[in-house]
Amino acid sequence: MEGITLESIVTHLHAKYGWAEMARVVDIRCFKDNPSIKSSLTFLRRTPWARAEVEALYIRSL
Repeated sequence: MEGITLESIVTHLHAKYGWAEMARVVDIRCFKDNPSIKSSLTFLRRTPWARAEVEALYIRSL
């Protein structure tokens, strides 16, 4: 996934699915409790397994 930033991935997914659907597919709290792009990016940058799931969702969404 060269050239695609994590921020653009999260922004794309949020626009396509919304927070509720993202939380249903990828069960992480940053999509459920007071979600925002900033808080999601902070969590995903520190948590490799969650980032991998979000990237997989992005690939499936294309």
